[in-house]
This record gives sequence, structure tokens and C-alpha cells, in this order.
Amino acid sequence: MSKAIRVIISGGGTGGHIFPAISIANAIKALCPEAEILFIGALGRMEMQRVPAAGYEIKGLPIRGFFRPLWKPANIGVAIDYLKSKWMAKKLLREFQPDVAVGVGGYASAAALGAANSLGIRTLIQEQNSYAGLANKNLATKAERICVAYEGMERFFPAEKIILTGNPVRQNLLETTITREDAIRSMGLDPTKKTILLVGGSLGARTINESVLQHLGLVKSTDIQFIWQTGKYYSAEIAERLKGQTIPNLKVTDFITDMGAAYKAADLVISRAGASSISEFCLIGKPVILVPSPNVAEDHQTKNALALSTKDAAIYVKDAEAPSTLLQIAIETVQDADKLKSLSENVKKLALPNSATIIAKEVIKLAK
Repeated sequence: MSKAIRVIISGGGTGGHIFPAISIANAIKALCPEAEILFIGALGRMEMQRVPAAGYEIKGLPIRGFFRPLWKPANIGVAIDYLKSKWMAKKLLREFQPDVAVGVGGYASAAALGAANSLGIRTLIQEQNSYAGLANKNLATKAERICVAYEGMERFFPAEKIILTGNPVRQNLLETTITREDAIRSMGLDPTKKTILLVGGSLGARTINESVLQHLGLVKSTDIQFIWQTGKYYSAEIAERLKGQTIPNLKVTDFITDMGAAYKAADLVISRAGASSISEFCLIGKPVILVPSPNVAEDHQTKNALALSTKDAAIYVKDAEAPSTLLQIAIETVQDADKLKSLSENVKKLALPNSATIIAKEVIKLAK
């Protein structure tokens, strides 16, 4: 009887890295139930709660991101933490003895996969964005496989290592059976009205929030409904600014647990342009307005948004212009049935289904 394969999965920092990582782990277990999987994340980050909640063990490293510009004195401490994290990662790898290490992006993956490379452990990296991050570009030279979500990634990585897989998404989004009407009713809204969902990621997005707060008069005057996920980071401030106002067509919540129902309720979504979110919109064929965050490495969200908007698969609104224009554009778009139909059809053409299973098969091949 062959021994069970052992896999390290590393990365995190945001839901955009964590959900794909968990999806890959679930797909490995579905194909190879006896597989042993250990996650390596960054202490104090979201993965330290989300991964155990999904049923997997995780070890944390004291790693964090560099400050921009790189010559800031504070980066000395960051560099020391990186070296300490790489030493700790090596120790974890020697103890766990994995057959393969998988990196999904985020601070921890740089240290964990760097350690795996130095110990001669086979590695696979998953690049979620249309513009490769610095960590993955550095890790690519020693990686056996590089799984990507966009075409044309040869400009960052060796072509012979690349596999076009798409980004794994949260399985419950694809499996939800709730109808649009029931989804809207569950949120206390009217199924006969057009509905716009605003999401700024798990932590929220100031620009998207300000786009609503500065146009509450417009929200009140329209017959459109809005589901607004503010993000936990901004919820107290927004509750204060909305105090005393009654706006029946505006449902405000700090966090949505059932995104499958929220997407089903929405005729149009307003979102940041994170790679995981975009993959979700492609798979469910959801019309979307993308407002890329300017506060990300290499401005990769703008490049993600352009990859869709140039194919008329999404509407792109610049972060700087959003507070003045976003809400008006959204209201006009949601009332244009032909535009919604073409956005839905075009975004669906870009979908790459079964990503987690395809990546899991590559991981198992490397492990064996």
C-alpha cells in the first residue's frame, strides 16, 4: 500500500488568497482522501481563523508586507521577520516532510516556498492575477508548475511550466439552489425591483462606501434597491453617519456570510477587482462594475479590470472617479436590460470551470 501524500499549502492575508487555498485542499482530499495537508499562514491574518474553520491545521509565521517605498527604515524589522519566518518554515517542513508545497500568494507563501526550494521540495505556485506578483516571479524559477488564470502569462513565467487553470472559487457559490426571489426576500427587500449589490471585499473598501454616502439623496430618490456590504473595518463609522436616516431601499450590513444568495439577489454587482472575485463573476455570469483598488502591489487590480473591460465583460470605473460617478453609472446600467445581458454573456465566456480539481491533479502528480 502506497503512503499517503503530504502537502503544504501556503498563502493568505485576504479572502482572495484563502478561499482558493481551501478549495485546492478540498479538491486534493476529494481525489486522495488519505492525503495529509498542513497550511502555513501569517500570524494575525485572516487565514489563522478561516483555515481551521474549514477543518485544516495551520501554522503561523511572523511575516508581514514591506512598506512602500522600500527604503523606509521600518523595513529593517520586516526583513528580520522574513528571515525568522523562513527559518521557522524550514523547521516546519523538516518536521512535516511534505512531498510537495503549494503557494497561492500572500506574505507567508514567499517564506514557505522559499524554504521548500532550499530543501529541494517540489513546488507548485498559483498566480491569480493577470499581472504576476513579485513573490511569485521570484519563486517561479524553481517551481515545477505554475497555474495561472489568464492567458499571456509567458511574459512573467517560463512558458513550459505554465498551465491555464483559472482561479478556484468558493464551492457554495456554484452549488446554491436559492431562487433570485427567495434570495431578495431573505434580505427583506422587494423581488419586483432591480437590485444592486455593493461589496468591497471582506474588509470593505472606503471608495465604494464613500460613493454611497455622498449620494444618499440619489439612493432615496430611485426605485432601485441596494445591498451594501460595508466591511467590518468601516461599519461603526458608517452606522454613525447614517444615524437618524430611514432608507427602505438600502440594506446595510458589515459582512455577508452567504455570498451565493447575495449574488443571486443582485442584477448588478459593484466590486473591487480582486482575482478571486473576478473568477466568481465569470463562473456565475454576473454583470459587474469593477472599481480596482489603487493600494495593491503592481496595481494588479487595474490590470485585472482591464482584462475584462476590454472584452466588454465588465464596466471599469477608476477609483479616483468613483465617488462622483459610480452610483449614477450603476443606476443607468441596471435599468438597461440589453447592457446587463451582454455583460453577463461576455463575462461567462471567460470562465474556466473546475480550477481546483485541475490544480489538485497537478499537485498529486508532483507528490507521486
